[in-house]
Amino acid sequence: MTGHQGHDRPGTASVSYLRRRFLTLTAAATVLAFSSEPGRARAEELGDRVLGDDPFTLGVASGDPLPDAVVLWTRLAPRPWEPDGGLPATGVIPVSWEVAEDERFSRVVRRGRADADAEFGYSVHVDARGLKAGRTYWYRFRAGSWVSRAGRTRTAPAAGSSPAQLRLGVASCQQYDEGYYTALSHLAREDLDVVFFLGDYIYENAIDARAGDRQLPEGSKLPDVFAHETVTLQDYRLRYALGKSDPDLQSAHAAHPWCVTWDDHEVENNYAAHVSQDNDPTDAFLLRRAAAYRAYWENMPLRLPHPTGPDMRLFRRLRFGRLAQFDILDTRQYRSDQAYGDGWKQPGPDSEDPSRTLLGPAQEQWLSNGFRSSSAVWNVLPQQVAFSRRRLRAQNSPLSMDAWDGYPAARKRLLDAARTARITNLMVLSGDSHIHLAMDIKEDFDNLSSPTRGVEILGTSISSGADGVEKPEDWESLLAVNPHMAYYAKRRGYVVITLTPSQARVDYRTLPYVTRPGAPVSTATSLTCRAGRPGFERPSP
Repeated sequence: MTGHQGHDRPGTASVSYLRRRFLTLTAAATVLAFSSEPGRARAEELGDRVLGDDPFTLGVASGDPLPDAVVLWTRLAPRPWEPDGGLPATGVIPVSWEVAEDERFSRVVRRGRADADAEFGYSVHVDARGLKAGRTYWYRFRAGSWVSRAGRTRTAPAAGSSPAQLRLGVASCQQYDEGYYTALSHLAREDLDVVFFLGDYIYENAIDARAGDRQLPEGSKLPDVFAHETVTLQDYRLRYALGKSDPDLQSAHAAHPWCVTWDDHEVENNYAAHVSQDNDPTDAFLLRRAAAYRAYWENMPLRLPHPTGPDMRLFRRLRFGRLAQFDILDTRQYRSDQAYGDGWKQPGPDSEDPSRTLLGPAQEQWLSNGFRSSSAVWNVLPQQVAFSRRRLRAQNSPLSMDAWDGYPAARKRLLDAARTARITNLMVLSGDSHIHLAMDIKEDFDNLSSPTRGVEILGTSISSGADGVEKPEDWESLLAVNPHMAYYAKRRGYVVITLTPSQARVDYRTLPYVTRPGAPVSTATSLTCRAGRPGFERPSP
């Protein structure tokens, strides 16, 4: 069910969180090449003499909206599939930006200048401040004589306000060589306030010249730079350039602000903290993780500081008035290594060890504090992997060691913290599995009559897994052994959630195919849950 293309990891002994962090910190000395040096001399300003072609080939994006601000992003790359985007390996190019109240830019409200520095892949991150709450804006960039496309964004509602409605999109898992990003073209046309992307923005695998299941037309082919697994900073930068060259992805970014978090494939399949899938030497893997984290930061609309070596804090909190609080989690960087060699395995003492963590102690405490201070109607956790239990059969079923099922003590600590803080409307958003699932979060999954603590919306992939099927062969059996599941499907697509003070409506959008362009979108099912009454409402028999 995970949809991961990687193989199971050989069995390894679990190590404690503190020991792993010690190893991480000592190995960090090997990755200083990825850290900016304090007082570094300013690089030469290149001006526009190097911009012979349109530098905005990777589009524009916005993200992490606040009531008075939003992050604006672009990355200069006139020849995106060449190292450094076809630009010099060192230097700075000035980029101007502006924000307007209308798409014709006749009412510009903010403007400024930013530097696109080769050290950061010629990326630009602007924290545009001084905006009005709950408003739609348009933005664009200029470099030399070139002007980017215009993007549309929206600020968060004012602190303390009570919005009547919030509409959000949920997406994840877009493997370039397993299908077209058609779902994102439909997502771009949705009426949304914000999009949450829950990981696997890129994949690290080698891609053949015909782009796998995309099957590029005869005469078109990808360069050899994509024909090997990503390891170096240049590899990861090129892989983001490949994905961002897709017009549907560009349209979805230009249409809505995005809030992003990573999963495993932004680095390597099923990695855990400093442990690689194939148990590579720690120092070598942390060099790779440093490169991957750096490229991720360069290519995302993030307000956060750039990573320091192999470490980057990605978990953060966004509030949308009193209607919703979003605690965006990171379940990769701090986790205990998966038990029993990864994959779907029988649970046992190793997986059930109460010391095991998926979030790490600091993030767990941060989340618990956020629960206690929340005044929101809906407390939403955008994160990566399936939260609720998923059995494959009634008796002696294996469970996914890569998801929360492999960390049941950590799941219990999270639910206990929510209950102690009297969080009534808990909503967990998940990706990773390449399927649509709607699940009630039970206090005790072995007892259907035990209290329901919230709902989980697990969204399918944009392209990963190719076309999929609407009703998988295990549809009846999976729902039978997991009565807390309200919906299950295996097509590609995304989810739209509408939050109001009284209810949440969840619309599961699906596409019939993605291995060729142009697929239509439809709503496979719609479910609701009422504020103050956790759990999905089931249709009457």
